[in-house]
Amino acid sequence: MGRNPKVKFGTGQFDYDLICIGAGIGGLATSAIIAKEGLKVLVLEQSDLIGGCCSTYDDNGYKLDVGASIVELIDPMKEVFKLCGKKAEDYMQLISCDPIYAFVNEKGEKFAYPVDWDKTVEVISKIDPHDGRNFKKFAEKGRKSIEKYIAPMLSIPNQTLSDALKLSLKYPGLMFDLIPKMIMTHETVIRKYFRHPTVLGSMAFQSYFVGATPELCPGFLGLIALTEHYGIWYPKGGMVAIPNGLAKMGKEFGVEIRLKTQVDRILLDKNNVVKGVRTTDGKQITAPLVLSNVSAITTYKHMIGRENLPWHINIGINSYTPSMGCPMIYIGLDKKPDLNAHHTMLATSLEQLNQSWYDYKSDVVPREGAGQSLVCWPTDADPDLAPKGHHIVNFIYNGPLPYAPIGTNWDLLKPKYQEEAINFFDRVFCPGIKKHITFVKVSTPLDFERRLLAPRGCIYGLDFDILTVGPMRPRSRSWAVKNLYLVGASTHMSGGIPTVMSSALITSNLIKEDHL
Repeated sequence: MGRNPKVKFGTGQFDYDLICIGAGIGGLATSAIIAKEGLKVLVLEQSDLIGGCCSTYDDNGYKLDVGASIVELIDPMKEVFKLCGKKAEDYMQLISCDPIYAFVNEKGEKFAYPVDWDKTVEVISKIDPHDGRNFKKFAEKGRKSIEKYIAPMLSIPNQTLSDALKLSLKYPGLMFDLIPKMIMTHETVIRKYFRHPTVLGSMAFQSYFVGATPELCPGFLGLIALTEHYGIWYPKGGMVAIPNGLAKMGKEFGVEIRLKTQVDRILLDKNNVVKGVRTTDGKQITAPLVLSNVSAITTYKHMIGRENLPWHINIGINSYTPSMGCPMIYIGLDKKPDLNAHHTMLATSLEQLNQSWYDYKSDVVPREGAGQSLVCWPTDADPDLAPKGHHIVNFIYNGPLPYAPIGTNWDLLKPKYQEEAINFFDRVFCPGIKKHITFVKVSTPLDFERRLLAPRGCIYGLDFDILTVGPMRPRSRSWAVKNLYLVGASTHMSGGIPTVMSSALITSNLIKEDHL
């Protein structure tokens, strides 16, 4: 489609220089970086909260995280603030969490992986000495890949064949180290090192952090099990502290944020160049640049419209599937739960992890306990999130779960799902806790779709597999529409705070390269 036409700013022809659709962390970060360059930026958010899945809201005195529960690999986020001449620590307080995970099986047996590498070797060696020795080998080799390739590559475009060639030239060893892992699967990578079912399961479930099963997830993401040993953190005040910090910084550069303002159309001129947006109340707001921080599917199919796209772009967009959804159960307690980590996982076999994916893809709700279950305990890090003496746990039960379960829907299924989940939580994770529950709320995939306008309640943007990596994902600089840019979970890499912050670095750099 050629290079974007360079915009001459300050002519008074437009209401704003850039309009950002959506106040997720990717949109807020990009907006702040661009506003720092002197552009007049407007962010439009359909909700009454900023942050999207990385947010927190108050309900009956409990501050509940919408979705995201920790942050790791914090260098991309720090770089966003650094580009603006700021320091992240001046805008948020991050609390270190250790251990990374605790695990419990249905017999009540428990173990935990600490942040410290050597102590993790000791834990695994108690389960299987062979796997303990091999974790050390896995970690030694994996750390070299993470530090030499993955961490630097997070913020480098890999969206065209030209980008891929530049990466290969910049990192000659990439061809022999990381690329083989790209054509392997997560499962293949970890099976080379581990044999014990419990250890395999503990190294496999991280594929779901990008919304894929170990059997299909690209192999380089097997290294997620190692990235967490560089540290995980929880922000004081809840996950909303991250978007709040980005918004505060952006406002210092003049970024304007309007809540409860939904965009339904991106406006184009006769040459398919953006000229602004239209909101659901019919108001038109003009700008020569538009940044979309909503799903690429929504952006192209609904806000641009198929009629304004070339046939091959329509085929490409139709090939994408929204990522998995997963219900979240928010539980208030009047006592401290019997947990010992910010995250506690149900110990699950690799085979079970794969099977739960195919149940999900078949629109089947798994039998009790057959899927994945995870408990997040945010008040361990920040007791101020709950009334004095109370605690919060966020419970993901039996996931992933379909958007449209066969024979029912989530409005009908929710009461039964809640009851089954609470019973399982009481029986497996915290025996006897049921009588101490003071508050319960369930958000289903349908609820997430209604609240966040995320297609099918997706939490990671798009399905992620070998066929949706790098150049196969929607591009940060739109091919089809001039001066349209995309940021967030459905562009570079996938969902998750480090990758979305990386997406903001890439997109803001493209905007500056094109226009500043």
